[in-house]
Amino acid sequence: MGGAVSAGEDNDDLIDNLKEAQYIRTEKVEQAFRAIDRGDYYLDGYRDSAYKDLAWKHGNIHLSAPCIYSEVMEALKLQPGLSFLNLGSGTGYLSTMVGLIIGPFGVSHGVELHKDVVEYAREKLDDFIKNSDSFDKFEFCEPVFVVGNCLEISTDSHQYDRIYCGAGVQKDHENYMKVLLKIGGILVMPIEDQLTQITRTGQCTWDSKNILAVSFAPLAQQSVADGEKPDAVQLPPVTVRGLQDLSRIYIRRTLRSLAKEEALGKDVAQRLPQKRKRRRCRRRRRISTYVFVGNQLIPQMVESEEEEQQQQQHAEEERKEVAAAAAAEEEEERDLGDIEILKQVNMLRDQIMSLPLPESLKAYLLYYREK
Repeated sequence: MGGAVSAGEDNDDLIDNLKEAQYIRTEKVEQAFRAIDRGDYYLDGYRDSAYKDLAWKHGNIHLSAPCIYSEVMEALKLQPGLSFLNLGSGTGYLSTMVGLIIGPFGVSHGVELHKDVVEYAREKLDDFIKNSDSFDKFEFCEPVFVVGNCLEISTDSHQYDRIYCGAGVQKDHENYMKVLLKIGGILVMPIEDQLTQITRTGQCTWDSKNILAVSFAPLAQQSVADGEKPDAVQLPPVTVRGLQDLSRIYIRRTLRSLAKEEALGKDVAQRLPQKRKRRRCRRRRRISTYVFVGNQLIPQMVESEEEEQQQQQHAEEERKEVAAAAAAEEEEERDLGDIEILKQVNMLRDQIMSLPLPESLKAYLLYYREK
């Protein structure tokens, strides 16, 4: 499934194509897609295919097409603080993008059938936290992945605000998925070759909407020996953050806000138009003369040579001002390029490193990131 948009040369180029084709429609979804490089979730040697609008599979590792993930992210209508369950969480690519939107007070859990894929997802998550500049530009909800079959989730599990299933759901499993959803929540999953958005409007009422025609592999049934009961999947507990963790979140939030204000101040300063010098108003000197009209003598003002020179001088000054204004606009465009480079600098890290704190505490505030 895929091929709806042109291939990109890099991640940003791919996102531009998804926006142009209206698969990405909101700013927060665009920011999440730009923050997570899809190529980072490909195995070495396969990255050249990362920016095509195509699904990719190698062994148990699988990524859906970018246009599918775009529609899923838009259909989930994510907000900060929501709880999210990813059934068939795979590489963790989608869960990581979701975590950038729901933030540190959200909950993100993933269930994946294959143990090697869960290990791969944890490695990619650890790499994102330690090495990506995007981690410092967002408040992040770290996803937790568990191994298990999505169809064997314990019946006493808690419910979620948002759920996505990344494999084809048969009609007789639809209600099983729905009971995991809170009232007012949204479930997005492929049913009968249609990516479907289901909103729980009441205890026993639902609204359904088809989003996109898709083709997904069906959910895998757990194979067990005759007479044995399948292992129930215990979802991770929803825990309350400790005071130390909360302090780190709010310190980073404050420093990030200060860094943005500083960058904005430089932006505004560079955008201010240059002050133009006011021309001095010079009184024109005129020569009075008289002419006869009929039998009457009528005075008439005649411009002198000096006044003509002044007019020429004023015209030359105006020409120079127009040229200076055009040059200033060109300089401003160059400055905007410098501003974009400035924004790419990890200013949060600089803020933390400048604090008069012990190195161990700085490392904690940086999540022990080395760069």
